[in-house]
Amino acid sequence: MGHQCQVSFVEVRRRFGFRSIEIGRWVTPPERDRAAALFYQALCDLMTVLQGPESLVSLRSTLGLQYGIGGRPGVAAHYIPATRQLALAKNAGAGSLAHEWFHGFDHYMGSKAFHGVANQGFASSSWLNSAKPKEHSLNDRLFACFQAVLLNDDGTSPSELFRASRVADEHLKVLYYARPEELCARAFEAFVEDCQPRNRFLVRGTRDSDEAGAGLYPRGNERQRINECFRGYFDALGGALHREQRKTG
Repeated sequence: MGHQCQVSFVEVRRRFGFRSIEIGRWVTPPERDRAAALFYQALCDLMTVLQGPESLVSLRSTLGLQYGIGGRPGVAAHYIPATRQLALAKNAGAGSLAHEWFHGFDHYMGSKAFHGVANQGFASSSWLNSAKPKEHSLNDRLFACFQAVLLNDDGTSPSELFRASRVADEHLKVLYYARPEELCARAFEAFVEDCQPRNRFLVRGTRDSDEAGAGLYPRGNERQRINECFRGYFDALGGALHREQRKTG
């Protein structure tokens, strides 16, 4: 990692503008310093993938981070809508950051992209439930991403990804994998891993895991189509945010 080993969570927060960063009381100073370096590099890599400024990564300083706090049994990482925080477990969060970041982004965009969506609403599920959209060319690009993830090539029936996810849910007797926000977060993971395959703290397993083998990540032409939609959206969004930053800066 070289010089990155010297990066602290104070610098992570300062660089990206996170609202808060909380570290668990059982995290030792060496663990904290190692995690800070991993977060910093992963977030820089995410920013490269998104082609946007730091403010996109922190969702205009509305997003908080937790590391090594509480957590739920068997859960490596999760997004907390009520407090708008990404939470990674101390020893099990590696590879989860891209997935949880997209949950935060999807949640942030709920009320930005749709009329009448409550603070707890995700943009992806609002789109699927035919909420009233806010007219904007960037929103149109985001909705194209949702359509590519959730529907087939011509938008007439559920995607292969959705169908495989529903089979997994039926097998496990839960509704988890086929929820729109989970489908979109896993599709985003695949997009990030295809762009940035080397950072295994940011993302891993969208090609060579049990979940990938079960079709719980996009594959083949569907994956390519989804990746192209995400690329088009984030290129346009990042460009708009960079222009805005230059005007205000």
